[in-house]
Amino acid sequence: MNLSLVRNAFSNLLGAVIPALVALGTVPLVVQGLGDANYGVYSLVTAIVGYFAVIDINVTAGSVKYIAEFNARKDQERISETVFFGLSVYSLVGLVGGLGLFFGAHFFVTRVFSVPAALEHEAVATLQLAALGFFLGQLQSYLQSVPQSLMRYDIASRIEMLFGTAVPLLTVAVLMLGYGLFEVILLRVIASAINCAVLWRGIRRLLPDLRYRKPGAAIRKELLGFSAYSFLSRFATLSYAYADKLIIGALVGVTGLAYFTVASTLANRILSLTYRLSGVFFPAASALAARGELERLNRLYLKASRYVVFINASVLVLVAVFSYQILFYWMNPQFARAGQVVLAVMALSQFIDSLTSLPSLVNDGMGHPRFSGMFALARAVFGLLVVYVGVAGWGIDGAAWGHLVASVLLTCAFLVAVHGRTVPARLGELVRKAYLPSVAGVAVVAVAANAGNRLFDGGPVDLLLLVLLTAGLLLAYGSLFVIERDDMSTAWTRVKGLLSMRKAA
Repeated sequence: MNLSLVRNAFSNLLGAVIPALVALGTVPLVVQGLGDANYGVYSLVTAIVGYFAVIDINVTAGSVKYIAEFNARKDQERISETVFFGLSVYSLVGLVGGLGLFFGAHFFVTRVFSVPAALEHEAVATLQLAALGFFLGQLQSYLQSVPQSLMRYDIASRIEMLFGTAVPLLTVAVLMLGYGLFEVILLRVIASAINCAVLWRGIRRLLPDLRYRKPGAAIRKELLGFSAYSFLSRFATLSYAYADKLIIGALVGVTGLAYFTVASTLANRILSLTYRLSGVFFPAASALAARGELERLNRLYLKASRYVVFINASVLVLVAVFSYQILFYWMNPQFARAGQVVLAVMALSQFIDSLTSLPSLVNDGMGHPRFSGMFALARAVFGLLVVYVGVAGWGIDGAAWGHLVASVLLTCAFLVAVHGRTVPARLGELVRKAYLPSVAGVAVVAVAANAGNRLFDGGPVDLLLLVLLTAGLLLAYGSLFVIERDDMSTAWTRVKGLLSMRKAA
């Protein structure tokens, strides 16, 4: 595979892995510091703020695509127009959303969601403070996309790693000092402001010729036209990430929401990490399409799909098979009993959803956001309906099963629709060259691991040995039957070269 693409992919992944590990490691301390009910309020506040981002028309997607194209053509003037148009849009989105959150805080807390009366005042004040965080978060999201569009994921990832690690650790410190929910959100608002300043400084170094340019009509038309359909994809993503929590907060209450949030966040954090590997395909596909290198794009797409599906399937096995033990040792027995099914089913749902990641990125990079946008809208509408029915009938477990039903049906429909049309590969070719080699052996290992988990339940030592054995089997299968020989040879040559350099030094 292209070494530049691989380097950017792993830089992007690294920028998420370390913050994710730190965030997951600090969750038990945050829950303990806030208490179950207050952590539920914290989850509710973040869900409301996150869902307000539906007003974002996703100019980020169009900006990444066109900055990548303009950079390939060395068109500095149009890069400047694009950057400042994006900043203008996200300042406006942040302002509108922040005002809506600030003035609607009391209504949301007291009229819409089941918040205990004793926590209402703090919840309202926290949500109003989070309105400022929403404004800064919109700017931060756009600024982070600029280095990525220039294929400098290393810079964006270093900044993300720094703040993604520091904020959870400082959150624990704030709670240990005796402060509460309001101060935790205040810390995150301050961190967002500093993050924006650091990102802007990095952008100015990458683009020393960046100057304010009033965006012309052509730039506005191209960006808004592309982003109009990409907005639908973003809406679906936000619905998947936050709407279920809003429904649970309204129908079940904040304690049940805490159990669901912990389990679903773990599944989402772990299974979404490989999206960072595939995320670099969007600017790469845009650049390859601009140069007409479709055959090369097809080869890269099939190979990347093979590897990403294998990694996701392997992670799914480890999370789903050992879901009870993960929550038992990570949190406590109560969270394990309440969230075991949620964690296993949400992990499977995330895996099914991950099958659409690479096709969506290539589809959009080829300039066809209409396809992904329309299917994303269908995913959002159908998914919300099924999740609502699931929560109303079966509580938090029903929410997880609702997500799975929507994921299976809409993912199958999307894969059939785009392959051979807007994605330069046939679905049969994708299944034969990517899915079957990746999933077949993993399924056998999953059955064996599940049987072993039921037979050998002797405590943490047995669990550790079983997890290591399962991971070893998955690694062996991937090395023998998934990774292609030329890639294995290239990787081994690189490793030997690095070892030789170290010895020489």
